[in-house]
Amino acid sequence: MATPRPPAQALFRRLFVINGLVYAVGTLVLAVSPATVSSPVVLAEVPVLVVGLTLMLAANGLLLRRSLEPLDALTTLMKRVDLLRTGDRLAGSGNSDLAHLIDTFNAMLDRLEAERSASSAHALAAQEGERQRIARELHDEIGQSLTVVLLGLKRVVDRAPSGLKDELRDVQESVRASLDEVRQVARRLRPGVLEDLGLHAALSALSSDLSQRSGTRVTRAIDPDLPDLGTDVELVLYRIAQESLTNIARHAAATRAELSLTTDGRRLALRITDNGRGGVSREGAGIRGMRERALLVGARLVIDSPPGEGTCVRLVVPDIVNRSLHP
Repeated sequence: MATPRPPAQALFRRLFVINGLVYAVGTLVLAVSPATVSSPVVLAEVPVLVVGLTLMLAANGLLLRRSLEPLDALTTLMKRVDLLRTGDRLAGSGNSDLAHLIDTFNAMLDRLEAERSASSAHALAAQEGERQRIARELHDEIGQSLTVVLLGLKRVVDRAPSGLKDELRDVQESVRASLDEVRQVARRLRPGVLEDLGLHAALSALSSDLSQRSGTRVTRAIDPDLPDLGTDVELVLYRIAQESLTNIARHAAATRAELSLTTDGRRLALRITDNGRGGVSREGAGIRGMRERALLVGARLVIDSPPGEGTCVRLVVPDIVNRSLHP
């Protein structure tokens, strides 16, 4: 099997052959045509030379442009490529010399996306582990310490003189509010409801939490017959829904939101919309984290946010049949 020529050598050979053919055809035409050139050149022969040179340059330019046209498409792909938006590839062309270059570039993108996905998986796994550790410490240490403080305050309130009872009750309520906040933070860090009750209950809890925190009315439409998706897919769906709802509470200034999770038997679609201000033009760390999580399960994430028309986050997980068969 012959070893393929290096792209630079192959391109040089193609250009050399094209130019040689153009000059050979031009020479042949001049040789068989009745046109002659005197020495020195007379004025009447100048138009013949100009026309011949123009035709040769035009033919040469046309052939070279068609040969190098794939390079323009390759340059455009290089400018727009983003490893968080997978599948952007350049189709091979009839130009066999540049087809090798295009195939090599596509293979490089495949390797980079695979490496990015693997490194993201390790990073996100470490992040989840750290979240669980912090959640346990908040619940087991800080939560228990605040509980002990509450019990001690209750005994003090019972024994305190009437003039101090009101102030001590205020302190008691502040500690109780702090304990509730610690528990909420722990729940957000470690989705215990996802582990204990499943994805449907976890998404419902997220929606209720948003309504309580921001007053945004959340409508839910969750398919009751979801297949067994596996821990990884469920965690990705939960985290992306959590980040989307958190963004609504913090930035959207929305009064209504909708969360839906539906399946057509082959694909699973998570959709979160709101009627807020929209206009998300710059993707911060939160959205990039959502894209990285989507890559882990081969899902496609689309965010549509026209100014003044709210935001729509849509995540599509393909091939859920095989996922449910092989969790």
